[in-house]
Order: sequence, then C-alpha cells, then structure tokens
Amino acid sequence: MTSQTDITALWSKLEALPRPTLKDLFVADSKRVDALTGRIDLSEEEGIRFDWSKTHLDAAHIALFEELAEAVDFKGKRAALFNGEKINVTEGRAVEHTAQRGVGRDTSVDEAMALHARMKSLVEAIHEGALGEVKHLIHIGIGGSALGPKLAVDALTRDGAKVDVHVVANIDGCAMEQAIAACDPATTLIAVASKTFTTIETMTNAASALNWLGENGVEDPYGRVVALTAAPEKAVEWGVDETRVLPFSESVGGRYSLWSSIGFPVALAIGWEEFEEFLEGAATVDRHMLGHEGADNLPLRAAFADQLYTRLRGCQTRACFAYDERMALLPFYLQQLEMESNGKSVKVDGTPVDGPTAPITWGGVGTDAQHAVFQLLHQGTVIVPVDFIASIAAGDDLDPAHHRILLMNCLAQGAALMAGKDAAGHDGLGGARSYPGDRPSATILLDDLSPASLGALIAFHEHRTFANGVLMEINSFDQFGVELGKEIAKSIEKGNASFDASTNALLVAAGLV
Repeated sequence: MTSQTDITALWSKLEALPRPTLKDLFVADSKRVDALTGRIDLSEEEGIRFDWSKTHLDAAHIALFEELAEAVDFKGKRAALFNGEKINVTEGRAVEHTAQRGVGRDTSVDEAMALHARMKSLVEAIHEGALGEVKHLIHIGIGGSALGPKLAVDALTRDGAKVDVHVVANIDGCAMEQAIAACDPATTLIAVASKTFTTIETMTNAASALNWLGENGVEDPYGRVVALTAAPEKAVEWGVDETRVLPFSESVGGRYSLWSSIGFPVALAIGWEEFEEFLEGAATVDRHMLGHEGADNLPLRAAFADQLYTRLRGCQTRACFAYDERMALLPFYLQQLEMESNGKSVKVDGTPVDGPTAPITWGGVGTDAQHAVFQLLHQGTVIVPVDFIASIAAGDDLDPAHHRILLMNCLAQGAALMAGKDAAGHDGLGGARSYPGDRPSATILLDDLSPASLGALIAFHEHRTFANGVLMEINSFDQFGVELGKEIAKSIEKGNASFDASTNALLVAAGLV
C-alpha cells in the first residue's frame, strides 16, 4: 500500500517538471499528435477521435501521472466500481450506472436488464396506442433526473420525435406554464422522475401538472402518469398505478441515472431500438475503460490533463464548447456531472484535501461563443483549458457551406489558442492586437452525432470524472453540498428559524414573513 507521503512526493515531482510551451513540445516530438490522439470505435463506420496534443502533457508528465494512478490504486478502485462494491463510502452505496448498460456485476446487470424489459414494454405499448393517442410527454424532474433526458432528447430529436417531450425542472411556475402551453391535455402523458419520490420541486410541479389535466377535461389524471423512481412503493402510494411505475436501483445516482428508467422520455421520443444503441455506445466506453491501462485509457488520460491544469497550474475553470447546435445543452450537463461529483474539500477518508479539486465547468456553443467569450480565452489574463467538441457529419440538409464553416471555425480556434500572434510594435496600440498563445485545448471529434456516439460521449465524461476523483482521492458520488440550502428553505417554510440580519430583511421584503 502506497503511503500518503509517497503520493505527496509524486505531486511534488509533477509540480517540479519543466514547463515548455506547446510550440516547443511539437518541435521536440514529431510524433506528438499520434502519441496524444486516441480513438474509440463504436462500429466499423463510426467512432470518436480524442486529441490531447494541444495540452501541455508530455512524456514526463504522463510517466509521473501513471505512477500516481498506481499509487492511489486506480486499478483497484476501477474494479470496485464495476464489481458493485460500496465505493460511495459516505452513503454506504455501490455505484452501478454501468450495470444499466450491461457492464458490471452479473446480478446487477441482470436486474437492470429486467427493469429495461419492463420499460421497453411500456414504451412500445404507448407507441402502439395502449394508453390512447399520445403526442406529448411532460417530463418532470430536477438535477440529474432532468439534465440528462433534456440533453439526449434535444440532441437526438432535431429531425422529429415519436412523442414530443418537454422537460420541466424549475419550481418557477413559468417553466411549467411554458410546457403545458405547448401540449394538448387530451394527448399528454406526465412522467414524474424522482429517486425518492419526495423531491419538493418535482412533486410540486407534478401536482400542478395533474391539476392542469383535471381542469382540462381529463377524467383520471393519475391514469396519465408514469413514475420513474427508486422508491416504487411511494409512487403507488401517491396514486400511480403499479403498471406505470418504472423502478431503478438505489445504487444508481441521480446524475448518472440517464441509463435507467430516468431515460424513459428519451426512449419514448426516439424509440426503443435507438435507445438501445444509446446504451451500447456507452457500454463501448465502459469496455474501453476496463480494458486499457495508463495513458492508453482515454478517460484517465483526460484526467491527467485536467489535473495538470487544475492542480499544477492553478486553473480554476474548464470550458467546453460544442460546435454543434444539437449539443447545445452538453456544457450544462457537464456542469452538474463534474461540479457536483468532484466539488469536494475532503478526501474519502474525511481528511482535508491538499490541493484544488473540481474547477468550474462552463461553456457554450460554437460559433456563437466566439463572438461572446473568446476574447477572454485568447487575450485575457487567466488561462482556461478548453475542450472543443464537434461532429464531422452535418446535422442539417442545407448548403454544405454551413457545416464546413462551422468545422473550420472549431479547428481554427484550437490552432489560434496555441499559436497566438505577436503584433507588438506593428499596430501602434501597444500590442492590443497581440495574442500570447500557448493556451491549451483538446478536441473531441465525432464521426457523426448518433444515439451511439452521444451515449459514448456522455459515458466518456462519466469515467473522466471518476478518474479525476480517484487521482484527487475524493468520493465523486455523494453530494451533501446541495442539502444545507434545502434545509434552510424548509426552515423558512415552517417559520421557526431566525437568520442573519440581511436574510431576515430580505424575507420581509419578499413577503415570506
């Protein structure tokens, strides 16, 4: 067992490494692109290319990071993840989202497949008209119960959907009003997604949706509800018929739950066959994660780069720009995945961390973002590692010039961040037109955006997040940081708590007391 002293020493060695520029790294190694580019094939025709050559990773960093991965027992923790051991130690739970994709402990995979068969039967019955004509689904959840479905539905239904899906997460009534305004109550189903079936925002929104159905002529509103939950008995108690309750395992965390019955709206929108392709794309990455070691393991390699910038170079943010309108919601999805998973200040053993943990994840859509935030990326005083994500195949049927310009801009931005430009002394403006360059980026290039590649892309980021957590020695699978504000909100509702002078004054101003 490696001691904490040895782990600390490895971090010190990493911090002491030379800091050549990106240009120098390319000059020194003619095979750098090959060495730092990998590919995961999803089929004979389709795959994803991962290029980390425009980061400051080099052979020395990788060698020490591989030693660090061994020292923190990455292999053992990876095995524990896939074997269904209770790696979420603070909550005493296994973490088994990969079993939902068919990769994991045999008993958990069998359970997941049985629950998928149940969901498939309901999805196909709805498509065949067993619940009458269904044109719309209002999917109600929050956090992982909403972000994943919203991303997948938006990305995969731009050419049309079998059922029109509207995702409602915000307790703000404007969100629910917008959804119901787009739906016909006579042809609308309601999906209520809550692991505990007690989440106040979700259950309040669900009650309003039921009221809307009842007020608009639906005789049995509860008969239009599908429950997605790890607490099926509470859904039945609430009023949902058991045949329309789709359970998932307690060992599936909210932000990792898209592959379980929380994916019901995705399956309903795209059809079961494509939903299975979505699962299989993710499973392909699971098998890659299990079958490759060191820097050949692409999620782990990505984590090496993440740690280089967050821990070794003090970068407090990481940006993700999807050069594809269909992936506009990906940065929002990654915000929760990464910041809720790794935004911690103690290690697995409860001791304080001895370095920074998760950076702030943010981003946007190219080319829009180029005209909004790229000024700071190119000429600002902070260094922001950037991921560019794009699809080689276009998602539209317009003039191919659209997609060609999109891809040219995506690749040009990475090149410009690295190369920079020295205009000092030539523009008469003290270098206002100069670009320092040496700014890092990675590029993830999909052959096409399909159910399989989207599933693979999401799974890659899940495993990248896990790998980062292991390297930082933290538990990526609890989220106690979201609880305190909820507790205080409940205290306000009960009217039995006193707060600081500012909060008390705001409560009065808002009419809450």
